[in-house]
Amino acid sequence: MSGAQFKKELVEAIPRLRAFARSISGDRDRADDLVQETLAKAIANKDKFTEGTNLIAWLITILRNQYYSVGRKMQREVADPDGEHAATLESQPQQAGHLELKDFLSALQVLPDDQREALILIGASGFSYEEAAEILGVKIGTVKSRVSRARLRLEELMSGQESFERSEVAVAESAALIQDALSV
Repeated sequence: MSGAQFKKELVEAIPRLRAFARSISGDRDRADDLVQETLAKAIANKDKFTEGTNLIAWLITILRNQYYSVGRKMQREVADPDGEHAATLESQPQQAGHLELKDFLSALQVLPDDQREALILIGASGFSYEEAAEILGVKIGTVKSRVSRARLRLEELMSGQESFERSEVAVAESAALIQDALSV
């Protein structure tokens, strides 16, 4: 599909996207924001769209994922216009947590590529097993198996049952993979 045809079909899909966004968000402004973000992601990921498949379904999937991602973020936020809540917060030093994160990111690089990829799609990107299976081109059961094996192996590595090399290179590689997954 040419770039011009793709953009034309995106424009034609806007009314349906708006209707769907309004139905799930219940708010006109939020719905418009969701549609705008969906269109931006679709344009940025045009190469991931398979020509001949249902463009509307693909766009609605992007919109739905965006809605739930934003919803999860909003649940963690606290309204504090006067700063009173922030003034009461205190944080203990997080050196131990920082080291555990580095261990986790290093351990992530020990996993086989297929397990690491499945785990990042499900755990970091928030894709469903069905979506991850479609992305990876495998069956849902294969994705579930890979994620399960990855989690078990990480648990063994992090609990000290199995040793692994902790390295800044592995930390950087894992952090980059997760960041890429979060930006999709």
